[in-house]
This record gives sequence, C-alpha cells and structure tokens, in this order.
Amino acid sequence: MTDKTRAIVLHQLKYSDSGIIVQLFTRKFGRQSVLIKGMRNKKAGKHNVFFQPLVILDLVMYYRESRAIQMLKEFSVSYLPAAIQADVKKSSMALFIGEVLTSVLKEESPNENLFDFIEESIIYFNASTEGFANFHIAFLVGLSSFLGFEPGKKSGKNDLYFDMLNGKFVPEPPLHGYYADVEISAILAAFFSSSYSSITGISLTGALRDEVLDVILKYYSLHLPGLKKVNSLDVLKEVFR
Repeated sequence: MTDKTRAIVLHQLKYSDSGIIVQLFTRKFGRQSVLIKGMRNKKAGKHNVFFQPLVILDLVMYYRESRAIQMLKEFSVSYLPAAIQADVKKSSMALFIGEVLTSVLKEESPNENLFDFIEESIIYFNASTEGFANFHIAFLVGLSSFLGFEPGKKSGKNDLYFDMLNGKFVPEPPLHGYYADVEISAILAAFFSSSYSSITGISLTGALRDEVLDVILKYYSLHLPGLKKVNSLDVLKEVFR
C-alpha cells in the first residue's frame, strides 16, 4: 500500500549503476531505507540535490513493514536547506550530522518529538549566518536527551570533571577512567546549559573544539555501544581547522 510521511534525508549510498539507497528518518515510520531508481543517470541526476543530508521531503512510499528497503512512489521538497548546501563548512557539518543520525537512530522506531527536534534544528542551522562552528556539538548534546542519556548539568563549583560513564560532573576523577579533564569539562558544562542561540558565546580554538567533539562522541559510544565510526569526522575537523 502507499503511505504519506515527511522525511529527513540522512545519508545515501550507490546502488547498481543508476540507483541510490537513501537513509531517511521519517515522522511516521522512523528510520527507513528507500530505493531511488535512475538517480545517477543524466536525466534524473538533477534531482540528486534533493537527497543530500538534512533535506526535508514529503514522500509517498509503497510501504511494507516487513520489507528492508522501501520503494518510493513520489516526493516533493518540504524544506530545502539551500544555505547549508552552498557553504562547505555547513555542508560538511550536515554530512557529519546525517552520518551520526544514521548510526544512532533505530529502524522502524517512530518518534515524532525527535523528528520535530531535528527538523527545527535544521531550519535554525540553515538560517544561521555566523557563529555556527559549535552547532554540531550543541546538536549532539540536545539529541542525547531524546536517546535516553542526557548529561546532567554542573551543580557545584567543585565538580570539576565530567564523568562520561554516569553522565554527571564529579569533584574527583572517577576510577573507571572515562572522564574529561578540567578544561574540557568546563567547556562541556557551558554547552550543557546553553541553547542554540547562546552557543556563539562559547569561543573555541579548532583544537579545543576537536577535543570537545571527541569527548561527546566517546560519551555517545559508551551509551550506544553499536555506534559506528563516523567517517566524515576527519573531513569536518579539517574544514574547521
């Protein structure tokens, strides 16, 4: 049967000589893999811009719950983040975010509140004209609350270390060894209590930003053991260096 849903493009893979398989997070069906035929030929290739990370689409699918790869009947663009696609820094960040979401979102697990958070984040990010270098870190912090391991905020001045295993700030380095040092912990505390509009006030060098991001990804991997290596991470770091 056919069914309608809104979807966020996460990632795409080549399939055969002319097709692609697109990873989508749909509002109605959770994460889904959809086959798009003919997308790599000259005639249809012009539409490939609509299947880049963080584009928001309205879809009609031939949806079958038991099928691993769904078939697309038709689509239209709900929101095209043109400013993201036109900026190499933003597009690198979008590729990274899409890859992380592909790894952490479970297939066939709809979550409308999570979908709305991601959609609103994309629109905010696309509209940002400056001070967006920290956006991906703030996004991952916000995403963690929907995935069930939101970190606690710093409650006391003596809580100098962020305990990654337990998701809280503590006064002494924990014995298990999964913690951030004092400098990185202080930066994390600022992120954990900030909104998208206030992260511009967190001034970081490229090296510090890389360290903070590495800690966040380690925090994710501790709480989501199935998290895959993020291949676009090195490209992202190089673009912002």
